[in-house]
Amino acid sequence: MDLIAGLGNPGRKYANTRHNIGFMAVKALSREMGVSLSSRRFHSRNALVERGGKKSILLRPLTYMNLSGKSVKACAIHYEIDRDHILIIHDDLDMTFGKIKLVRQGGAGGHRGVQSIFDHFGSNAFSRIKIGVGRPEYGENIEDFVLSPFYESQKGILKDVLNFSVHACNLFLSEGIEIAMNHINGKKTEIKKGGK
Repeated sequence: MDLIAGLGNPGRKYANTRHNIGFMAVKALSREMGVSLSSRRFHSRNALVERGGKKSILLRPLTYMNLSGKSVKACAIHYEIDRDHILIIHDDLDMTFGKIKLVRQGGAGGHRGVQSIFDHFGSNAFSRIKIGVGRPEYGENIEDFVLSPFYESQKGILKDVLNFSVHACNLFLSEGIEIAMNHINGKKTEIKKGGK
């Protein structure tokens, strides 16, 4: 069984912010799979999915970002999911908007949600999808920037970014992290001119 966890903060005021791109990606994946994140176990919104005879869990922690590990660990323990079968989706400031990269291991890069997961499991050996949100373009401080919605100029292509993230998740589920990395890393998101 696999677990895909998208990180973010609960509540309407955070719903469309950069820091919630992990939430958005899991929601997009759940729509593509035809399920609703209706269960509230494990301090989260989650859904159990079966595809091709294989089960997976889609999860959005409701613990707030810096306690994400509590939710992910509770779910993993309940279903006896090994960390090799866990995929974390989160925002990345150091990657340009629209870029997506799959990684194994590596540091948290100052991301409190990722660090919380590392702390709860005592390991950084996790597969992750990092979704680039870029850096402030108008002098905003970092905290305000990640907790703000995307720029108007970016909103038109956000759907393409999420669709590419869903594609990466499906590759992870069907082929594993190595093949998913080979197919995704180094490729640009299929972004259409003008955001159409």
